[in-house]
Amino acid sequence: MLTTLISALAMSLAAQAPTIPPQATQLPPAPAPITAPAAPLVEVDTRPYVTLVTDLGTITVRLEDKRAPVSTKNFLRYVDSKRMDGFTFYRSTKSWGPASQLIQAGNRGDARKNYPQIAHEPTNVTGLTNCKGALVMARLAPGDATTDFFLLLSDIPGFDADPSQSGDNAGFAVFGELVGGADIADKIFNAPISPTAGEGVMLGQILDPMVKIKTARRVPAPADAPKGCVVKAP
Repeated sequence: MLTTLISALAMSLAAQAPTIPPQATQLPPAPAPITAPAAPLVEVDTRPYVTLVTDLGTITVRLEDKRAPVSTKNFLRYVDSKRMDGFTFYRSTKSWGPASQLIQAGNRGDARKNYPQIAHEPTNVTGLTNCKGALVMARLAPGDATTDFFLLLSDIPGFDADPSQSGDNAGFAVFGELVGGADIADKIFNAPISPTAGEGVMLGQILDPMVKIKTARRVPAPADAPKGCVVKAP
């Protein structure tokens, strides 16, 4: 009898106990992990940069090796072989006025340091332009360039190739631009000029004394390198 009463009491208590819905026994889902937003992709600048340490200070140039590979390779041959060490900035076109300002450098000594002449890369093919700061191959005729180059200190659109014109319309080949040391380029431009040195259009444009390039070396891309102007907008 006692056993029967205990069993009945247990059944009664079980019937009176609240029913817990199944979902109440489940743990809430774990919150989604917090992830940082993806960092924007930064395009790495793989173009070559070169510093020219001169008597008056240091100039840094960037080379457009993808658009003007022939001229760039030629310039870097002189840099990497150290043949450019001792070349000079020897010309300033102050006598041409503010619209056509440039300084010119190259081998003014032992011609045996010259590598063979290179093919001309006209601006209508490369998509580059002769704007202020452009690094440009100097030449007399298309295809005879060797060591000499210009740094433009003003826009000179007349240096761009123009196949619609007659005669020598191939212009001058742009292959890079000035990205550091613009003040040094200005110092070279405004350096003393010999009143008698030079022939033809170069009379009165020869620096005296000439400004030596002590060393020319590749350097990493500067963090603050400007975008520049030589690449024409699409």
